[in-house]
Amino acid sequence: MSSFSILKSPPKPLFFVSNQLEKQFPASDLHVSQFINGQQFHKPSISKPFASTSSSINNKPITAITATQKIDKPLSSSSLMLSSVSEENLAFPIMVNGCTGKMGKAIIEAGVSAGLQVVPVSFGSESKSGQIVEVGVKEIHIYGPTRRENILTSLLNENPNMIVIDFTVPAAVNANAELYSKVGVPFVMGTTGGDREMLYNTVEDSKGYAVISPQMGKQVVAFIAAMDIMAEQFPGAFFGYSLEVIESHQASKLDPSGTAKDVIKCFQKLGISYELDQMQQIRNPEQQLEMVGVPEEHLQGHAFHVYHLTSPDKTVSFEFQHNVCGTSIYAEGAIDAAIFLAKKVQSKADRCIYSMIDVLREGNMR
Repeated sequence: MSSFSILKSPPKPLFFVSNQLEKQFPASDLHVSQFINGQQFHKPSISKPFASTSSSINNKPITAITATQKIDKPLSSSSLMLSSVSEENLAFPIMVNGCTGKMGKAIIEAGVSAGLQVVPVSFGSESKSGQIVEVGVKEIHIYGPTRRENILTSLLNENPNMIVIDFTVPAAVNANAELYSKVGVPFVMGTTGGDREMLYNTVEDSKGYAVISPQMGKQVVAFIAAMDIMAEQFPGAFFGYSLEVIESHQASKLDPSGTAKDVIKCFQKLGISYELDQMQQIRNPEQQLEMVGVPEEHLQGHAFHVYHLTSPDKTVSFEFQHNVCGTSIYAEGAIDAAIFLAKKVQSKADRCIYSMIDVLREGNMR
């Protein structure tokens, strides 16, 4: 049992403000900055929208539109990306594998919202073969392991600019990557687990295109990148400190958090002695409610992480925390990764394997 407790409060929403729009995103505690309409804004620690509409940014009046008001044309990250895609004639179809789960369904919804075409076919387990999944007005037919190569080849022939987005299960990572590489379809691999070295080698050997990332939440990726920069520039800064790590996910997540592993590696570079098996994984709903403070409505889909550091004499402590409820942050990131990959394929880029850091570096973090 951890020696410290976590403040039980619902995640604070993110508010992105421009001269035209204030939009609420409900699923992150990260402190981020964002560019909207040419302006850069930083997310303060607030729990409600800005109350005053008489404030100004660069002497321009702000018109605040809250989440409860009707917005005829929502200014979402994917729709912003779509405008540039349309300008460059990069509209393309996507195939979402693993669409029987909440994550896959959220990706389909995000793709439709972005104006992308979703092919009505998805790969799943043998037990789910033959099912039809309805997502909005879309009907997706599920196929099991049999005849996957023929089906995928046929789909690619009909949709030569198709991108596959994979959010299946850890045990399927390597077999799926081998299939995509053999057929020659570019793919976004958001599934965690599997043999990651083999995964990268498979794509490299095939000379195929892929975005591979166990973390598709762009703001979380930016946080990990910032931690890595700190570790590289200030190695040993936390030498002698002790570290406690708690990560809580829905009970269906079988493997340890890849995000937590990446952050722990940064702390190790910063001088902290810590082994991955010391990480506390919480999958019990009662513990998630009482100890972690996960809202009950998000027990089936959340990612709460706390990294607590204490000095040798117990007089100094640091705590890093990022909480995500729901799947929208990952779905939007997966669609942005697919759009990024489509551009790389069309431009016949020399490099073939990318991460979400590459997606962010090209200005796709809005």
